[in-house]
Amino acid sequence: MPFRLAAVLTFLLALCCRAGARDTGTDPAMVIDKYIQHFVVERDGSYTVTVDHAKTINEQRAIQSNAQYYIAYNKTLDEVTAVEAYTEKPDGRRVPVQPEQVRDQQESASTDAPMFQDTRLKIVIFPEVAVGDRLAVRYVIHRATPLFPGHFEDLSSSQFYLNKDFRLIYDMPESMPLYADAVGFTPVAGDSPAGRRRYQWRYVNGENERIEADSVSYLDYGKRLAVSTFADYAAFARAYQLGAAGKTQSTPEIAALARQITAGLPDARSRALALSDWVRHNIRYVGVYIGPGGVVPHSAAQVLENRYGDCKDHAALLETLLAAAGIESTSVLINSGNAYRLPRTPTLGIFNHMITYVPGLDLYLDSTAESTAAGYLPVGALGKPVLLTKTGMLAATPSAQRAKHRTTAWFDIRPDGRSDFKVTKTTFGAIAEPYRQAVRDTKQADRDQLVQRMLQGLGQKGFGTFNPGQVDSNADEYSLSFAGTSENFINLPGPTGLATTYNFWGGVGEAVFNFGQEKDRRQDFVCPSIDVEDELGLRFPKGVRILAIPKPVTIRDANFAYRSSYVLKNNAVLVKRSLVFRRASVICSTGDYRSLQPALDRMMRDLRGQVVVQGP
Repeated sequence: MPFRLAAVLTFLLALCCRAGARDTGTDPAMVIDKYIQHFVVERDGSYTVTVDHAKTINEQRAIQSNAQYYIAYNKTLDEVTAVEAYTEKPDGRRVPVQPEQVRDQQESASTDAPMFQDTRLKIVIFPEVAVGDRLAVRYVIHRATPLFPGHFEDLSSSQFYLNKDFRLIYDMPESMPLYADAVGFTPVAGDSPAGRRRYQWRYVNGENERIEADSVSYLDYGKRLAVSTFADYAAFARAYQLGAAGKTQSTPEIAALARQITAGLPDARSRALALSDWVRHNIRYVGVYIGPGGVVPHSAAQVLENRYGDCKDHAALLETLLAAAGIESTSVLINSGNAYRLPRTPTLGIFNHMITYVPGLDLYLDSTAESTAAGYLPVGALGKPVLLTKTGMLAATPSAQRAKHRTTAWFDIRPDGRSDFKVTKTTFGAIAEPYRQAVRDTKQADRDQLVQRMLQGLGQKGFGTFNPGQVDSNADEYSLSFAGTSENFINLPGPTGLATTYNFWGGVGEAVFNFGQEKDRRQDFVCPSIDVEDELGLRFPKGVRILAIPKPVTIRDANFAYRSSYVLKNNAVLVKRSLVFRRASVICSTGDYRSLQPALDRMMRDLRGQVVVQGP
C-alpha cells in the first residue's frame, strides 16, 4: 500500500480509540489551525507534494500523541526534503526543531514479522511542548516513480478535531483530468497556472459523531475526498493488470504441482478448493512491499520457490495453479476492513487486499486466510464490493455462508453447591476451521489452564481437563469439549437463583448481547448472519426443590427466529435455545436497528431468566 493509504488507515484506527469514549467524536484536546496539502502532478504520474500543518495543544492529554509528527514515505520511490518545524509559545516565541530532532525509523508495521517493505517514517520531535503551544511543520515529498505510470490517485479524510483551515490542492496537466468524489469537502474556485489545471477543495468543518461499535468504516459515511485520473474502475483494473503482466506465467514445476494436488479429484470445484488449501497451508503470508511492490506481485514461479508472499503473490500463484488445472480465475481487489462502499472515483485507498475469483464456479477463494478453509471467506470479506482485475467488472462477494455453533453443557450439582460439568462445543461450516486453528495455535501449557480461565470468566473457581478433538482434520465440522468441577457453582441452601445463560466461546447469549452494544445508532453497522443453538442441563441433588423456571419464548419475524424452552423432569432442568438471523445484506441501517429492538429486548429478558431453587 502507498504511504498515503497507510496514513489514512492509521488515522482511522487512532480516532476509533480516541473518540469512542465521548458522545461526540470531535476531540477538544487539540485544534488543527492549518492543514494544506498541495500536489503538483506530472504527466507520467510522478508528483511533488508540499504539506503545511499547524496545530494548537489545548489539553495536557494531547501532548503525548502530538508532540511528535510522523511523515510516512517510500524510501525507494520518495524523497523527503525541506523539513521545517517549530514549537510556538503563547507569547510568540518560537523554538525551532533541530536537525537531530528529525529522525528516520522503519514503519512500525514493518518491524512485526513477517513484513518487508520500503515504507519509512521521518519523525519530527517538537521541543518544549506544553498546553497552549502551537506546533508547526512544513515538508516536501517528491515521488519520481508512480505506482501506476501515467496516473495519479489520492484519498483523504479529516481528523476528529476542529479544523480551521483544511485544504487539498492538486495541480494537474491540462491533459490529465482529475475525477473526484467529495463528501464533506467543497470545491474552491481559483486560477490555474499556465498549461495546467488546479483543483482545490476545502474541508467543511463541523461536529463529528463518535464511531459506534461494529460501525461500517468512516470512509463509508463520513467526510472524505477521493480523487483520481482513472475515469472508472475498468481503467483502474487495466492499470493493475498492466503492472502484473507476465506474473502468472506457468512453469513445468507449477504444472507438475497442480497435477499432483488435483490427482483423483472428480470435479472442478474440488480441484479449485484443493489448490487454494495447498497455497493456504504451504505459502506463508509475508508482506513484501519493496519499491512498487504495493501494487505489483512477484511471479508465480518466484513465490513457489520462496514459499512466501503477500496477498497479491498468493493470488498470482493460485491463479497460475488453477490455470494449469484447466480452471480460469481472476485476481480480485477488495477491502479487508469494514469499508463496504466504493467511492465513485477509483482509488487504491479503499482496496487493501486481494483474493481470487473462479467465474465458472462463482467461487471466491482467499488463500492468505490461514484459519479459513477453502470454499469459505473470512467474515470481514462477506458482502463486499470487489473489482475483478481481468475484466474490470465490479461484483460482490456473498453476504452469507454456512456457519453454525452448537453448545451442550451439563452441570451435576452437589449438595454443597459444587458442580461437575461437561461442555461440548461443535462448529460447522465456515467457523469449523477457525476454531481448529485457534486450538492448534494454543500451547499445551495454555490448554491445561483453559478450563480454569473459562470458569474465571463466568465468575467461578474450579478445575478440569480440555479435550481438543480432531485438530488435524479438514472436515466441515469440528468438536471440542472440556469437563471438570466448579467449586462455587451455586449458593445452597438458598433460596437462590441460578443463571440459564453461560457463554462458552460464542453462544446465543453472546450473539444477542453483541447486538445491544449501542443504545441507539446513527451509523450503519455490520450484522452478519447468525445460526446458533445452546442446550443447558442442570441436575440438582435430592432435597433441593425447584421453585420456578422461566416461561418459554418464541419469536419469529422478518429478521429473527428465536426459541427457548425450559423442561423440568426428575429434579433436572433442561434449557434449550436457538437463534437464526439472516438478511440479504451484511449491513444493517439505523432504521433496521430500531426495528430489531423489540425482538432483542424480549431475547435479553429471556436470557436473564433464572431457575429458582431452595435447598434442604
